[in-house]
Amino acid sequence: MLLMLEDEHKEHLSFLTDVNLDVVREFCRISLEFIKKGTNTKVYQGAAQKLGVSPEKVHHGVEGLMYLLTESSKLMLSEIDFQDSILTLGFSEELRSELLTMYLENRRSIRSILSEMSMGLPHYHNLEWRFDIRLASRCLRYQVNPIMLMKLHLDNGGKRETTVLQADPVNLVHLTNVLDGALQEMKSAHCRRIVRNIK
Repeated sequence: MLLMLEDEHKEHLSFLTDVNLDVVREFCRISLEFIKKGTNTKVYQGAAQKLGVSPEKVHHGVEGLMYLLTESSKLMLSEIDFQDSILTLGFSEELRSELLTMYLENRRSIRSILSEMSMGLPHYHNLEWRFDIRLASRCLRYQVNPIMLMKLHLDNGGKRETTVLQADPVNLVHLTNVLDGALQEMKSAHCRRIVRNIK
């Protein structure tokens, strides 16, 4: 599996081709600190003064490295997949091996940090359903009144929760259409960019 980088991230990482290997090592260290503790603008300004570039360029370079390391750690890329993913960035062999070393040394700690940051939301375990149809009552002899009953089992941090839902077919079709629309919206470039920034 390869990590697909967008043009914006490639542009941010292209800054690393113009600096020497010691600077790249420092950027990697700053990126790891950024993942662990959050951003520090003083560090960006100090690095920018040493390199003679704008703090924004340093900030984008660090963010690009941070994104590369976190996404690669999420996917648990192998050595070959990581090297193939950064091959398109135009880095030298020395720079690619340095990034690979940083990735291999820190991927487990990055994954543990990311797992601590994730929210503990309930997730799907099982679904039971039943379709009931009322054909007649004392008042109305001939009627068709279908109802869908669903029992949703959720796993919430080791505890099982059960929720019973009831819907008629019209509302159920509307619900599935709205959920399908939301899933399609999540595949858009705008939503992927927002989700990536939230993570």
